[in-house]
Amino acid sequence: MLMEVKELSLSIGKVALLDRVSFSVDRGQVLGLVGESGSGKSLTALALTGLVRRIGGRITGGSIAFDGQELSDLPEPAYRKLRGKRIAFITQNPMSALDALKTIGDQVDQVSRLHLGLSRKAARAHTVDILTRLRIPEAATVARAYPHQLSGGMKQRVVIAMALAADADLIIADEPTTALDVTVQAQIVMILSELVRKRNIGLILITHDMGVVAQICDKVCVLYAGRVAESGPVGQLFDTPRHPYSAALIGCIPRECMAPGALKGIPGTVPSALNYGAECCRFASRCARADALCHTTRPLPHSQGAALVACHHPQGTAAQPEALDV
Repeated sequence: MLMEVKELSLSIGKVALLDRVSFSVDRGQVLGLVGESGSGKSLTALALTGLVRRIGGRITGGSIAFDGQELSDLPEPAYRKLRGKRIAFITQNPMSALDALKTIGDQVDQVSRLHLGLSRKAARAHTVDILTRLRIPEAATVARAYPHQLSGGMKQRVVIAMALAADADLIIADEPTTALDVTVQAQIVMILSELVRKRNIGLILITHDMGVVAQICDKVCVLYAGRVAESGPVGQLFDTPRHPYSAALIGCIPRECMAPGALKGIPGTVPSALNYGAECCRFASRCARADALCHTTRPLPHSQGAALVACHHPQGTAAQPEALDV
């Protein structure tokens, strides 16, 4: 397994933000981390890349194994050798990720010069080759341009190029299609999918867009309030979602020929980390299937087909009505 996360718990100060999160991804696979804002997706990415320490976070339990190496207690100098070279991170906002005072070429060159030891000339040739493979026209000219001269879609491709410049084995992409129009989103999703298959690398895709998950992912891990609600093959999740939260997220996807007013949201909001309940289902206050047990006892993950579901009354059981009123 390329990366395996087991029972990962994380805190900032005295506030516990991630609680026993588990998932895995192998070469040639795309894992989707999904959930609403505040579910813990980006925080998980920071934990995997060792960057959570920079915001005062600390891992309080569990394991992060990358290609057989334990990362949860890895010193920063050792992490720095992995980050960028073997584990690449595509940040959420390409507009702020790029240095406005440096050319595109200089910023991509820097990665291969640092991690691959290439000369200045070889690094620029490597950069132009990557930009070309990412379908950027006139790549040599773009390499001499500055970020403000590029469109949002072009900037996103450049950030992906920086992630590929050192031939990473695992890419963690945090909302890589945010703020892009639908056509450009589709292009970026296709590029990422092709990279995984052709280069046999792993991809962890963080998103709140269930449509993107259906297009590209092999497996999915649904996060809610710092815990895993459901995880398993993407096909099973969309065909027969077991956790009411998974079903509610899928219910938020617009479909063709929907009647006016048929598209509904999920009532309520993700609770603040200060108000997480330790011994309860954190989705209970928003769930039509919840009963007294849900408000007093934490549901532990258990098998439902090929999926793992943390729910006392999963969809498809007789304990509660099958429909979720969202």
